Amino acid sequence: MADKPQPTYLKDYVPYPFEVERLDLEFDLEPHHTRVLSRARYKRKEHVDVEEPLRLNGAGQTLLSLSLDGTPLTALDYRCQDSGLVLPNVPNAFELTVVTEIDPEANKALEGLYLSSGNFCTQCEAQGFRRITYFPDRPDVMTRYTTTIRADKQRFPVLLSNGNLVEQCDLDDGRHLTRWEDPFFKPSYLFALVAGDLVCQEDAFTTMSGREVLLQIYVEARNADKCDHAMLSLKKAMAWDEQRFGFEYDLDRFMIVAVDDFNMGAMENKGLNVFNSKYVLARPETATDDDFLNIESVVGHEYFHNWTGNRITCRDWFQLSLKEGLTVFRDQEFSADMNSAAVKRIEEVRILQSHQFAEDSGPMAHPVRPESYVEINNFYTMTVYSKGAELIRMMQTLLGRDGFMAGIRLYVQRHDGQAVTTDDFVAAMEDASGVDLDQFRRWYSQAGTPVIHVEQHYDGERQQLTLDVTQSCPATPGQPDKQPFHIPLRLALLGPDGTPQPLHLVNESGQQGAEELVLSVTAARQKFCFEQVGEGCVVSLLRDFSAPVKLTMNTSRDELAFLMAHDNDAFNRWNASQRLAGGLLLDLVDRVRKGQKLILEPMFVEAFRTSLLDEQTDPSLLALALALPLESFLAEQMEEIDPQAIFTAREFVRHEVAVQLKDDFLTVYRRCADSGPYEVTPQAVGQRRLKNLCLGYLAALAPQDNMIWQMILEQFSTGRNMTDVSAALGLLADHDNRDSRHALDTFYATWKEDPLVVEKWLGIQARSRREDCLEQVERLMGTPAFNLHNPNKVRSLIGVFCQGNSVRFHAADGSGYDFLRRQVALIDPFNPQIAARLVAPLLRWPRYDDTRSALMKQALEQLQAKTTLSADLYEMVSKGLDQNKKG
Repeated sequence: MADKPQPTYLKDYVPYPFEVERLDLEFDLEPHHTRVLSRARYKRKEHVDVEEPLRLNGAGQTLLSLSLDGTPLTALDYRCQDSGLVLPNVPNAFELTVVTEIDPEANKALEGLYLSSGNFCTQCEAQGFRRITYFPDRPDVMTRYTTTIRADKQRFPVLLSNGNLVEQCDLDDGRHLTRWEDPFFKPSYLFALVAGDLVCQEDAFTTMSGREVLLQIYVEARNADKCDHAMLSLKKAMAWDEQRFGFEYDLDRFMIVAVDDFNMGAMENKGLNVFNSKYVLARPETATDDDFLNIESVVGHEYFHNWTGNRITCRDWFQLSLKEGLTVFRDQEFSADMNSAAVKRIEEVRILQSHQFAEDSGPMAHPVRPESYVEINNFYTMTVYSKGAELIRMMQTLLGRDGFMAGIRLYVQRHDGQAVTTDDFVAAMEDASGVDLDQFRRWYSQAGTPVIHVEQHYDGERQQLTLDVTQSCPATPGQPDKQPFHIPLRLALLGPDGTPQPLHLVNESGQQGAEELVLSVTAARQKFCFEQVGEGCVVSLLRDFSAPVKLTMNTSRDELAFLMAHDNDAFNRWNASQRLAGGLLLDLVDRVRKGQKLILEPMFVEAFRTSLLDEQTDPSLLALALALPLESFLAEQMEEIDPQAIFTAREFVRHEVAVQLKDDFLTVYRRCADSGPYEVTPQAVGQRRLKNLCLGYLAALAPQDNMIWQMILEQFSTGRNMTDVSAALGLLADHDNRDSRHALDTFYATWKEDPLVVEKWLGIQARSRREDCLEQVERLMGTPAFNLHNPNKVRSLIGVFCQGNSVRFHAADGSGYDFLRRQVALIDPFNPQIAARLVAPLLRWPRYDDTRSALMKQALEQLQAKTTLSADLYEMVSKGLDQNKKG
């Protein structure tokens, strides 16, 4: 591109030289010509040079006027520089009034103020506020906001902003006005405005101090019947946050608005959360079990930000995990308490292992606290969010629940109302607990996934078990060498009957005889010796996934089968099943590549049958344990990824298990059928998960097995909830026949007016195993069901195909790569955030065979050759190309 974007570095951080004592905003809303007046009171900080100019950020707006203390400024009084304004020679204290005009209708980047379905909406994180007015748009500039909104009352009867409503009235010209005051200091990224023709569902919540808070969810009228679950989730989250953390809500009202056009999942703007509609709207006919659970989680997440993100925010964007990692941990704990803790933990780890570990081994690998970025939007990543949450969880493991909560209390006491760093958070944990976390801080500054290798040696004569533990971490961009991490390794020993054994660690005085210990692995190599260990004990290691590491250990398949059947740690039971299945699958992948005959070991089938027929275990846990390892997880285990071989091996296992266990699958499927009212309880969700897992295996026999095919058709046509209907439709969509086409057409005809259900329909077809899947995706792009300007539609069709359909995306002829290149090039000019996220699969090119890697690299080179790449996409493409083919 013409001007190469320059990186921003953490080491260059300098505090903003001015305080902003208050900010008054006035909006006169019109779709194409919105006028914004901002009046800010600035004060130079002590010890700041009087020669220091005032620097303001700004983009995508027309400057109408600028005045200082009431005196109009001319072009000679300021200069445009680096997408903003610079005002030299300003006094130590002054009021600056800026009047700008913006065009929300034309804003397809969905940053700043834009229109969604005819309603005004904002998205200011990370740097969208600068598209609204000229202002120091950085998280460490915090002030109190007053927002006045004027708009046509008939077109925009609802006018919302942050804080408390202090005035509303009708104006003479058919317009009306509302004024909002937020009494709490906040940065510009937490500003929000919504205006439109919306309906409201109201409720109330009484806080632990006895204050009544008004709760409001605003949606379009057609969605008024889909808010109950989100409202219930909000009330649960508010009560849980008081009980678990002692955090009470602080405003008179809490508002949620659902919009269809949104780049993210949701946004925690103070008192006015703006949500992607998929994380608010639900009823059983239109939403799956996962939708219901995700809504509960995301509503909780955004509400929990009120204290961990809003009251205390991040000093700079390098500290993003300060708020996101901590709040993800909090929403995980909330979901665990509301549902099944074991299921929730396994689901978190599945995502981490299949997606974040891949991020750690790719060109965009970065520490939880990055050292630099070209475009901050590219760092809203699994590393910052999910791995960041694991760092919080590890601190709770190392400090204990009481020590961790003492650290949280000290953190809030010290920093309420401030913009701080991850170091400030860790310091509060240290000071409250007395535990030295200096080495632990490396988790924030070093990228990559550590590898823990454990060799176990048993001395039967002495009854001693020695674990020889080594840790290492692969090189990542800019970090060729890593220092040892502080890794909490949770451990137990199981006797021959599965009973946890007392642990006696040599040279360790505390916790002798406990059934579980947390070992602190702090050196590149350490040995841990246990005494009084009887014959036949099996080590259960990394229990509850106590650290985000890859574990390798000389564990036999018989021992994995034992852990799968007997481990009292639910995560490790699941992990044993995945390691057992993963090892067998990788062996089969190798046989596929060598052209050898595929054989499924009887031991695996028998272990599978035993678990399948277990009526005592949580059915959700069974469904997770019996699901084959994800293709993306298997790919991470390979030096050179072969997507076709992975697909072939998985399909072989799926078919063979279905053939040998057909009657067992039918028995469990019928046992799990439900006839009562739809409920989102752990038991009901688990039964549907297990039932649909059975149907998914049985579908490997269809359509040749007509009985099974008719079962799938019957579930599709008679299913009483979207969970069952969409599961059946997904199995039908794998085939091209009259029944499948009729089902897909019927489903669309029924739900074509519901955008969220249409997105499910698009995703089902994008994930199809059909060999002509790409042709179907391109056909769907030309139908009214798709809209390239709507992020949800793009993610549902293009995103699912390129990131969720590995075998078809990675077609050997490179057609999938060329398709993705073309779509990214189309989207980048109007929505760089979405384009940059879509391109990610191509960045993995060095991991594939020569033919595929050359085609993937070529697609990136063609994108790089464009002269108008956004900074977002430029960073991804350039880092993707700055790699060498491995091997």
